[in-house]
Amino acid sequence: MKFTSTFKAALLALGTVAVLSAQDAAPAAAAPAAAPAVAKFTEPQLLETFGWFVGRRMGLSELGFTAEQTASIIKGIQASASGAESPFKIDEVGPELDKFMQAKQAEYTAKQKTKNDALSAKFFATLKDKKGVVATPSGLHYEIVTPGTGEFPKATDVVKVHYTGTLVDGTVFDSSVQRGEPVEFPLNGVIPGWTEGVQKIAKGGKIKLYVPFQLAYGEEGRPPTIPPAATLLFEVELLDFKAPPAPAPEAADAMSAVTAPVSAPAAK
Repeated sequence: MKFTSTFKAALLALGTVAVLSAQDAAPAAAAPAAAPAVAKFTEPQLLETFGWFVGRRMGLSELGFTAEQTASIIKGIQASASGAESPFKIDEVGPELDKFMQAKQAEYTAKQKTKNDALSAKFFATLKDKKGVVATPSGLHYEIVTPGTGEFPKATDVVKVHYTGTLVDGTVFDSSVQRGEPVEFPLNGVIPGWTEGVQKIAKGGKIKLYVPFQLAYGEEGRPPTIPPAATLLFEVELLDFKAPPAPAPEAADAMSAVTAPVSAPAAK
Protein backbone atom coordinates (compact mmCIF):
# COMPACT_ATOMS: atom_id res chain seq x y z
CA MET A 1 0.00 0.00 0.00
CA LYS A 2 2.82 2.38 0.84
CA PHE A 3 4.52 1.74 -2.51
CA THR A 4 1.23 2.23 -4.31
CA SER A 5 0.82 5.66 -2.72
CA THR A 6 4.38 6.60 -3.62
CA PHE A 7 3.94 5.42 -7.20
CA LYS A 8 0.70 7.39 -7.49
CA ALA A 9 2.47 10.51 -6.21
CA ALA A 10 5.16 9.97 -8.80
CA LEU A 11 2.59 9.74 -11.56
CA LEU A 12 0.84 12.86 -10.31
CA ALA A 13 4.13 14.74 -10.45
CA LEU A 14 4.63 13.52 -13.99
CA GLY A 15 1.39 15.14 -15.08
CA THR A 16 -1.02 12.17 -15.05
CA VAL A 17 -3.34 13.67 -12.48
CA ALA A 18 -6.25 13.76 -14.90
CA VAL A 19 -5.90 10.06 -15.71
CA LEU A 20 -5.64 9.04 -12.07
CA SER A 21 -8.54 11.27 -11.05
CA ALA A 22 -10.71 9.73 -13.73
CA GLN A 23 -9.79 6.26 -12.53
CA ASP A 24 -10.43 7.08 -8.89
CA ALA A 25 -13.80 8.61 -9.71
CA ALA A 26 -14.94 5.80 -12.01
CA PRO A 27 -18.39 4.42 -11.08
CA ALA A 28 -18.70 0.88 -9.77
CA ALA A 29 -21.05 -0.14 -12.58
CA ALA A 30 -19.40 -1.55 -15.66
CA ALA A 31 -19.08 0.92 -18.52
CA PRO A 32 -19.91 -0.06 -22.10
CA ALA A 33 -17.08 -1.92 -23.76
CA ALA A 34 -14.82 0.30 -25.83
CA ALA A 35 -12.10 -0.41 -28.30
CA PRO A 36 -8.74 -0.76 -26.54
CA ALA A 37 -6.70 2.41 -26.73
CA VAL A 38 -3.45 2.26 -28.62
CA ALA A 39 -0.58 2.81 -26.22
CA LYS A 40 1.52 5.84 -27.07
CA PHE A 41 4.53 4.52 -25.17
CA THR A 42 6.02 1.09 -24.72
CA GLU A 43 6.47 -0.50 -21.32
CA PRO A 44 10.26 0.03 -21.41
CA GLN A 45 9.68 3.71 -22.18
CA LEU A 46 7.29 4.03 -19.25
CA LEU A 47 9.72 2.30 -16.89
CA GLU A 48 12.59 4.42 -18.16
CA THR A 49 10.56 7.54 -17.35
CA PHE A 50 9.76 6.21 -13.91
CA GLY A 51 13.47 5.56 -13.37
CA TRP A 52 14.24 9.10 -14.48
CA PHE A 53 11.73 10.41 -11.97
CA VAL A 54 13.25 8.36 -9.14
CA GLY A 55 16.71 9.59 -10.09
CA ARG A 56 15.51 13.20 -10.16
CA ARG A 57 13.93 12.84 -6.73
CA MET A 58 17.16 11.33 -5.43
CA GLY A 59 19.13 14.32 -6.72
CA LEU A 60 21.61 12.27 -8.74
CA SER A 61 22.34 15.20 -11.03
CA GLU A 62 22.21 17.99 -8.45
CA LEU A 63 24.48 16.21 -5.98
CA GLY A 64 27.11 15.53 -8.62
CA PHE A 65 27.52 11.78 -8.25
CA THR A 66 30.26 10.28 -10.43
CA ALA A 67 29.57 7.47 -12.89
CA GLU A 68 31.05 4.99 -10.38
CA GLN A 69 28.90 6.34 -7.55
CA THR A 70 25.79 6.22 -9.73
CA ALA A 71 26.60 2.61 -10.64
CA SER A 72 26.71 1.74 -6.92
CA ILE A 73 23.33 3.42 -6.40
CA ILE A 74 21.85 1.48 -9.31
CA LYS A 75 23.30 -1.74 -7.87
CA GLY A 76 21.49 -1.05 -4.61
CA ILE A 77 18.23 -0.31 -6.46
CA GLN A 78 18.54 -3.58 -8.37
CA ALA A 79 19.12 -5.50 -5.14
CA SER A 80 16.06 -3.87 -3.59
CA ALA A 81 13.94 -4.62 -6.66
CA SER A 82 14.94 -8.30 -6.45
CA GLY A 83 13.73 -8.49 -2.86
CA ALA A 84 17.20 -8.86 -1.36
CA GLU A 85 18.00 -7.57 2.10
CA SER A 86 20.09 -4.46 2.62
CA PRO A 87 23.74 -5.17 1.74
CA PHE A 88 24.76 -3.79 5.13
CA LYS A 89 23.03 -3.50 8.48
CA ILE A 90 21.06 -0.25 8.46
CA ASP A 91 21.76 0.55 12.12
CA GLU A 92 25.49 0.27 11.43
CA VAL A 93 25.73 1.96 8.04
CA GLY A 94 23.05 4.59 8.71
CA PRO A 95 25.15 7.15 10.63
CA GLU A 96 27.93 7.06 8.02
CA LEU A 97 25.41 7.31 5.19
CA ASP A 98 23.89 10.39 6.85
CA LYS A 99 27.32 12.01 7.12
CA PHE A 100 28.12 11.18 3.49
CA MET A 101 24.85 12.59 2.16
CA GLN A 102 25.11 15.70 4.35
CA ALA A 103 28.60 16.30 2.96
CA LYS A 104 27.32 15.91 -0.62
CA GLN A 105 24.49 18.33 0.13
CA ALA A 106 26.88 20.84 1.70
CA GLU A 107 29.18 20.58 -1.33
CA TYR A 108 26.28 21.15 -3.70
CA THR A 109 24.98 24.10 -1.67
CA ALA A 110 28.43 25.72 -1.54
CA LYS A 111 28.88 25.45 -5.32
CA GLN A 112 25.42 26.85 -5.98
CA LYS A 113 25.95 29.68 -3.52
CA THR A 114 29.20 30.69 -5.21
CA LYS A 115 27.51 30.62 -8.62
CA ASN A 116 24.39 32.50 -7.50
CA ASP A 117 26.36 35.06 -5.49
CA ALA A 118 28.14 36.06 -8.70
CA LEU A 119 24.87 36.15 -10.66
CA SER A 120 23.15 38.20 -7.97
CA ALA A 121 26.01 40.68 -7.65
CA LYS A 122 25.96 41.24 -11.41
CA PHE A 123 22.17 41.56 -11.44
CA PHE A 124 21.95 44.07 -8.59
CA ALA A 125 24.77 46.10 -10.15
CA THR A 126 22.59 46.58 -13.23
CA LEU A 127 19.72 47.82 -11.04
CA LYS A 128 21.78 50.74 -9.73
CA ASP A 129 21.36 52.59 -13.00
CA LYS A 130 17.76 51.56 -13.60
CA LYS A 131 15.36 54.45 -13.20
CA GLY A 132 12.57 53.92 -10.67
CA VAL A 133 14.25 51.13 -8.70
CA VAL A 134 14.43 51.78 -4.94
CA ALA A 135 16.77 49.98 -2.56
CA THR A 136 15.80 49.58 1.10
CA PRO A 137 18.14 49.11 4.10
CA SER A 138 17.19 45.42 4.25
CA GLY A 139 18.60 44.81 0.77
CA LEU A 140 15.25 44.59 -0.98
CA HIS A 141 14.97 46.41 -4.32
CA TYR A 142 11.60 47.27 -5.76
CA GLU A 143 10.02 49.14 -8.65
CA ILE A 144 6.46 50.43 -8.47
CA VAL A 145 4.65 49.88 -11.76
CA THR A 146 1.25 51.12 -10.57
CA PRO A 147 0.83 52.58 -7.06
CA GLY A 148 -2.83 51.66 -6.63
CA THR A 149 -5.35 53.72 -4.70
CA GLY A 150 -6.40 54.04 -1.09
CA GLU A 151 -4.68 52.70 1.98
CA PHE A 152 -1.68 50.42 2.07
CA PRO A 153 -1.79 46.94 3.57
CA LYS A 154 -0.18 46.20 6.92
CA ALA A 155 2.07 43.23 7.56
CA THR A 156 -0.71 41.58 9.56
CA ASP A 157 -3.30 41.90 6.78
CA VAL A 158 -4.49 39.11 4.53
CA VAL A 159 -3.68 39.97 0.90
CA LYS A 160 -5.10 38.70 -2.37
CA VAL A 161 -2.58 38.84 -5.20
CA HIS A 162 -1.64 37.72 -8.66
CA TYR A 163 2.08 37.16 -9.15
CA THR A 164 4.82 35.61 -11.24
CA GLY A 165 8.16 34.59 -9.75
CA THR A 166 11.32 34.08 -11.80
CA LEU A 167 14.98 33.41 -11.24
CA VAL A 168 17.64 35.85 -12.41
CA ASP A 169 18.00 33.89 -15.64
CA GLY A 170 14.30 34.35 -16.40
CA THR A 171 13.15 30.85 -15.42
CA VAL A 172 9.58 30.97 -14.07
CA PHE A 173 9.37 28.92 -10.86
CA ASP A 174 5.86 29.88 -9.77
CA SER A 175 2.97 31.90 -11.19
CA SER A 176 -0.62 32.38 -10.10
CA VAL A 177 -1.10 34.17 -13.44
CA GLN A 178 -0.25 30.99 -15.35
CA ARG A 179 -2.54 28.97 -13.09
CA GLY A 180 -5.30 31.51 -13.72
CA GLU A 181 -6.23 31.89 -10.06
CA PRO A 182 -5.08 34.52 -7.54
CA VAL A 183 -3.90 33.50 -4.09
CA GLU A 184 -4.74 34.82 -0.63
CA PHE A 185 -2.55 34.63 2.47
CA PRO A 186 -1.38 36.58 5.55
CA LEU A 187 1.30 39.01 4.43
CA ASN A 188 3.47 38.20 7.44
CA GLY A 189 3.33 34.49 6.60
CA VAL A 190 5.54 34.65 3.50
CA ILE A 191 9.18 35.47 2.75
CA PRO A 192 10.44 38.75 4.25
CA GLY A 193 10.94 40.33 0.82
CA TRP A 194 7.21 39.97 0.15
CA THR A 195 6.17 41.16 3.60
CA GLU A 196 8.19 44.34 3.15
CA GLY A 197 7.58 44.93 -0.54
CA VAL A 198 3.84 44.43 -0.89
CA GLN A 199 3.27 47.10 1.77
CA LYS A 200 4.63 49.63 -0.74
CA ILE A 201 1.50 49.54 -2.94
CA ALA A 202 -2.22 50.07 -2.42
CA LYS A 203 -5.17 48.08 -3.76
CA GLY A 204 -4.92 47.71 -7.52
CA GLY A 205 -1.21 48.45 -7.47
CA LYS A 206 1.53 46.53 -9.22
CA ILE A 207 5.12 46.18 -8.09
CA LYS A 208 8.31 44.43 -9.13
CA LEU A 209 10.30 42.93 -6.27
CA TYR A 210 13.98 42.06 -6.57
CA VAL A 211 14.61 39.86 -3.55
CA PRO A 212 18.11 38.77 -2.41
CA PHE A 213 18.33 35.28 -0.96
CA GLN A 214 18.62 36.65 2.58
CA LEU A 215 15.01 37.90 2.23
CA ALA A 216 13.82 34.83 0.31
CA TYR A 217 14.69 31.17 0.95
CA GLY A 218 18.19 31.62 2.33
CA GLU A 219 21.34 29.77 1.41
CA GLU A 220 19.55 26.42 1.15
CA GLY A 221 16.81 27.52 -1.23
CA ARG A 222 13.98 25.15 -2.13
CA PRO A 223 15.59 22.65 -4.52
CA PRO A 224 14.88 21.66 -7.20
CA THR A 225 12.62 24.66 -7.91
CA ILE A 226 14.63 27.38 -6.19
CA PRO A 227 18.42 26.90 -6.10
CA PRO A 228 20.51 27.67 -3.00
CA ALA A 229 21.22 31.37 -2.41
CA ALA A 230 18.98 32.40 -5.30
CA THR A 231 17.87 35.97 -5.92
CA LEU A 232 14.18 35.99 -6.84
CA LEU A 233 12.22 38.38 -9.03
CA PHE A 234 8.50 38.87 -8.60
CA GLU A 235 5.84 40.82 -10.44
CA VAL A 236 2.96 41.30 -8.00
CA GLU A 237 -0.50 42.79 -8.42
CA LEU A 238 -2.36 43.57 -5.19
CA LEU A 239 -5.98 42.76 -5.93
CA ASP A 240 -7.34 43.28 -2.43
CA PHE A 241 -6.50 43.04 1.26
CA LYS A 242 -8.32 42.84 4.56
CA ALA A 243 -7.66 42.64 8.26
CA PRO A 244 -7.11 39.14 9.61
CA PRO A 245 -10.13 37.44 11.20
CA ALA A 246 -10.53 38.05 14.91
CA PRO A 247 -9.48 35.07 17.03
CA ALA A 248 -12.18 32.97 18.65
CA PRO A 249 -12.94 33.91 22.28
CA GLU A 250 -11.27 30.74 23.57
CA ALA A 251 -8.13 31.47 21.54
CA ALA A 252 -8.10 35.09 22.71
CA ASP A 253 -8.34 34.00 26.36
CA ALA A 254 -5.51 31.53 25.87
CA MET A 255 -3.36 34.17 24.17
CA SER A 256 -4.00 36.61 27.03
CA ALA A 257 -2.78 34.02 29.47
CA VAL A 258 0.36 33.36 27.44
CA THR A 259 1.23 37.02 26.85
CA ALA A 260 0.29 38.34 30.30
CA PRO A 261 3.24 40.17 31.89
CA VAL A 262 5.21 38.15 34.40
CA SER A 263 6.24 39.91 37.59
CA ALA A 264 9.94 40.05 38.38
CA PRO A 265 11.20 37.47 40.86
CA ALA A 266 11.58 38.69 44.39
CA ALA A 267 15.06 39.69 45.45
CA LYS A 268 16.80 37.29 47.77
